[in-house]
Amino acid sequence: MTDNEHKITLGVLNAIHDDSNITQRSMANELGIALGLTNSYLKRCVKKGLIKIQQAPANRYAYYLTPQGFSEKSRLAHEYLTQGFKFFRIAREQCSEIFKVCSDQGKRRIVLHGLTDLTEIAVLCASEYDVKVISIIDSSSKLDKLTNIPVLSNASEIDNLDALIVTDLGSTQQEFDILIKRYGPDRVFAPPILKLSSKSKSQQTSGSNG
Repeated sequence: MTDNEHKITLGVLNAIHDDSNITQRSMANELGIALGLTNSYLKRCVKKGLIKIQQAPANRYAYYLTPQGFSEKSRLAHEYLTQGFKFFRIAREQCSEIFKVCSDQGKRRIVLHGLTDLTEIAVLCASEYDVKVISIIDSSSKLDKLTNIPVLSNASEIDNLDALIVTDLGSTQQEFDILIKRYGPDRVFAPPILKLSSKSKSQQTSGSNG
């Protein structure tokens, strides 16, 4: 199972545990996935013996976790939590390395590109170094601030940035290349966890491979 499959399966089991009368449509909305995909995961869980289905009044169905389903829910929850801690540890380590490089090079005014969980980790790390996160760029965010740091939709609103760190977990290589072309390879950084590469390796930290 991939990480995403783990997440969806755990979501299905949690939803059924919380409400055995939940409809597939409600479950799909709760999990943020298509109705057809929800149906596919329900069938998979039934086949694995994780849930059972009973006919309910008004042509509806009730879903119940089997003992095996309860065990699998606990296992997946533990694994998901463990993976979360691993991500936090690696991300913090790699962000810290980047901020150290910036501090050593006199790059004090930092902009973060993308508002994700990685951004929040980066903000925590920044407080340990002689740098200042002056803003966060995210065109899709509805927030205007994150811990008193302005969230802007466009980089053109920023003056005098010394370095830009990519913190968008969905950032593509093409987007990274555009940022490097715009700001220069010496000012654009990306934690290795994002799997982005640059022709100039000087700004890439070695990071942790987990």
